[in-house]
Amino acid sequence: MSAQPAGLSAHVREEIDRWVAKFPADRKRSAVLSALHAVQHENNGYLTPPLMDAVAEYLGLPPIQVYEVATFYSMFEPRPVGRHHISVCTNISCMLRGSQSVVEHVERKLGIKTGESTPDGRIYLKREEECLAACTGAPMMMVDHVFHENLTAERIDQILDELQ
Repeated sequence: MSAQPAGLSAHVREEIDRWVAKFPADRKRSAVLSALHAVQHENNGYLTPPLMDAVAEYLGLPPIQVYEVATFYSMFEPRPVGRHHISVCTNISCMLRGSQSVVEHVERKLGIKTGESTPDGRIYLKREEECLAACTGAPMMMVDHVFHENLTAERIDQILDELQ
């Protein structure tokens, strides 16, 4: 790896190095997902251009290769968002089982629309998710990477009320 690019903590560099070691020496790009995840986690849940540039520099990659990954995957956020991330699946199985009602219920309960965070910064309701791969449990939503399936209004309220 290169010297210490501004913005990458020792912990993040160690995490990136751990992932780089899993791949052939000429395949550092394979560690971009994990690198971005580590940087985002340490930066209060979002990425900035300087942090993405630092990842590119550390991995010896053109910055565009890091930006392509960061903008393609819905797990990465380019701006500050709420602490808890909620994704409601709206693909065909969930849609047929009422996902639009789930989205509307969550929006009403939280007083926000998709793509917004609550004013207290507690919850971020992500934009539509194409598929979260839990079709047999539709309708479903993911909260902080935990699946909640076969949702009802009561269950949604319980899940949301438990978030700190």
